[in-house]
Amino acid sequence: MILSYLLAQQPTGGFGQMMPTLLMFAAVILVMYFLLIRPQQKRQKEHQKMIESIKRGDKVITSSGIHGTVTDVDDKTFEIQIADNTKVRFEKAAIALKK
Repeated sequence: MILSYLLAQQPTGGFGQMMPTLLMFAAVILVMYFLLIRPQQKRQKEHQKMIESIKRGDKVITSSGIHGTVTDVDDKTFEIQIADNTKVRFEKAAIALKK
């Protein structure tokens, strides 16, 4: 309602005509931040905490859908046992879920 009032005003002068445009631009930036950027940052933080909490013996699911049990933890990788005598090494970022 306030925005329509501001848009309906036709002030004389250069800056006065630009004010509603700047307010609309600021409103779009705020909406983008609260609907897109902030939730994505929150998901990234939660995923990072989940990856840091994984230890040997935890059951995980990779982003490619492979289920397995963590057998070794390295600085940048996890070794996951997916079957008897079958171990695969994945980057930490490839872990999607911890069961």
